[in-house]
Amino acid sequence: MKLNKVVTSLITATLLSSTVFAGGSIEVEPDVILEPVETAPVLEPMFYVGIGGVATGLSRDCGCKNKNERVKDMTYGFILKAGADITDYLGVEARYINSFIENDFSEVVHYGLYLKPQYMMNEETKLYGLLGYGKTTVDYTVRKRKSTLDESGFSFGAGAEYALENNLGLWIDMQHIFSDEGAFNTDLNLGTFGVMYNF
Repeated sequence: MKLNKVVTSLITATLLSSTVFAGGSIEVEPDVILEPVETAPVLEPMFYVGIGGVATGLSRDCGCKNKNERVKDMTYGFILKAGADITDYLGVEARYINSFIENDFSEVVHYGLYLKPQYMMNEETKLYGLLGYGKTTVDYTVRKRKSTLDESGFSFGAGAEYALENNLGLWIDMQHIFSDEGAFNTDLNLGTFGVMYNF
């Protein structure tokens, strides 16, 4: 009986030592390192201001005996604008235009607010559209007769910008203001160009 107990104890001790020391290594899970989660960058609007020139093309019924005759006037002036690129594909822009130089019979003042869908062709060149609302005043002077056309409504256009160094850029565009407005069915279109500063 004593011999059996001794043998049993030896076998038990051998099995325990084999489990711990003979290949019975205990695996420890490595520490899990959590990578920081990158959040999407918050896009901040890029603001800009611009100044340039404008050429305004106006045509209207002459109001003479030949009712089909149209008279035309080209005037020149300046444009001030300010806006912001909200995303890579959309901006907003406010415009003030005053066209009064070399006028035959009309002077034009226009201001409006526009959405500006846009597309980057490359790092320097951007194409854009203008879709919005404007108010336009045309002052007519024909001999001693004076009259004024005030119109508000939808206006649209398209153009391009080219980025220079030092936050400077150039732009050129065309804009349709209105057609067949007022008693003399006035049509008005204009082109603008100039330099802008981004900040």
